[in-house]
Amino acid sequence: MIKFVIMVNQQGQTRLSKYYEPVELSKRAALEAVAVRCCLSRGKHQCSFVEYKDFKLVYRQYAALYVVVGVSDSENELSIYELIQNFVEVLDKYFSRVSELDIMFNLDSVHIILDEMIQNGHIVETNKSRILAPLTAIDKMADG
Repeated sequence: MIKFVIMVNQQGQTRLSKYYEPVELSKRAALEAVAVRCCLSRGKHQCSFVEYKDFKLVYRQYAALYVVVGVSDSENELSIYELIQNFVEVLDKYFSRVSELDIMFNLDSVHIILDEMIQNGHIVETNKSRILAPLTAIDKMADG
């Protein structure tokens, strides 16, 4: 099961965070800091899977952004790694080459995309067109 998704820049600043298990607000900042530090400190040639406490971190770097996903021990790391790839491809398709600024200024759209892909910590959709359908409908209503 997916516990959380975090998107950070190379300075470790959180740009997106979504939790699928309750975590106290006071503990979120510490959890994010440790998870991000753990991933950012690793070299490019090291594995993108890290065991931390009672869960695993799966991360992937895209330009200046890192996507970090915390999962339970029973989750398949490669499927989560592929989910991250799919998530970024969907963002690229919607934003036409996604950047950190796109994430910052369109956080609601990014959350809609993530909500279409993951619900209650489980992957429910991977088809890019179906993931983007609600945003396409919202954009059509806003334009016309």
